[in-house]
Amino acid sequence: MVADRTHILVLNYNGRALLAECLPSIVAAATRASVPCPVTVVDNSSTDDSHEYLRQAWPNVGLIVEPNLGLASFNRVLARLDEPVVLLLNNDVKLDPNAIDPLLAVFAERGDALFSAPQCWTFDGLEYEGMRTRVRSRFGIVQGMSRVPGHEQLVDLPDLTAAAGPILAVDRERFLALGGYDPLYFPGRIEDLDLGFRGWMAGWKGYYVPQSISYHRGFGSFGPVHGREGCDRLAARNSLIFAWKNLSGARLAGHLAWLPIRLAHALGTLRPTFALALAGALARLGGVVSARRALAVGEEDWASRQEAYFRQFRW
Repeated sequence: MVADRTHILVLNYNGRALLAECLPSIVAAATRASVPCPVTVVDNSSTDDSHEYLRQAWPNVGLIVEPNLGLASFNRVLARLDEPVVLLLNNDVKLDPNAIDPLLAVFAERGDALFSAPQCWTFDGLEYEGMRTRVRSRFGIVQGMSRVPGHEQLVDLPDLTAAAGPILAVDRERFLALGGYDPLYFPGRIEDLDLGFRGWMAGWKGYYVPQSISYHRGFGSFGPVHGREGCDRLAARNSLIFAWKNLSGARLAGHLAWLPIRLAHALGTLRPTFALALAGALARLGGVVSARRALAVGEEDWASRQEAYFRQFRW
């Protein structure tokens, strides 16, 4: 598929300061793209002065206001667009001036592409943030990471990637066919890994494109709202949801076997994060079961394709 046009969507919630810092680079990159590339902010019903700031400082940047569904707000917006490939950004992302075209090229070169993801660094350019994501199960919990042992030698090499959180370009029709981001994970964490896994199970892949450069301020929008402890609790809760929703066979059995051990350790060490995460995941169990049934988890060759995924991205 040749992307003859694209669209950048920037997700925002009470991020006026981040918009002021990041939009200049995003708009500059959009103007350098070889195809038409409008920029639109998808605002999750902010209560700060984000709307007024955009109207005054960026009159050529679109504004769409949605109910706050976290990343799932993208789903509704993509359903109303017609560009074949759309870039999805958090509001704490900056783009290199030439970041867009390499991401689009993947869709012309790879018939199985669901998304492409850039090489990503911290704002100061000193620390690798990721986008070449690897996956493992550790003590029963699925973890996705980019800064894995030996990653320094691989950051400049194109590869497959399991997930891309703060910035990715997606095949719009395939994204919507998968149902987009799952609101079960609201307010956030792990939903990008879930999207990549569902794509893999459908026969589609994510591609890491190191020729495209971006910059990310980790937890720039999420951290101030939830705090570090809250972010860790959400990550743990959503890791449980990911396993219950998606895994089957021996890997699911191993996950379930570790749960009482993890819970006993959390209670014994007076560290409540895992216990609270487990309670939060159990509160969403009805939705998880419904999603699992809709995916037909465990049927046909699900387990073999699942294990192929973990082999591909192991670290």
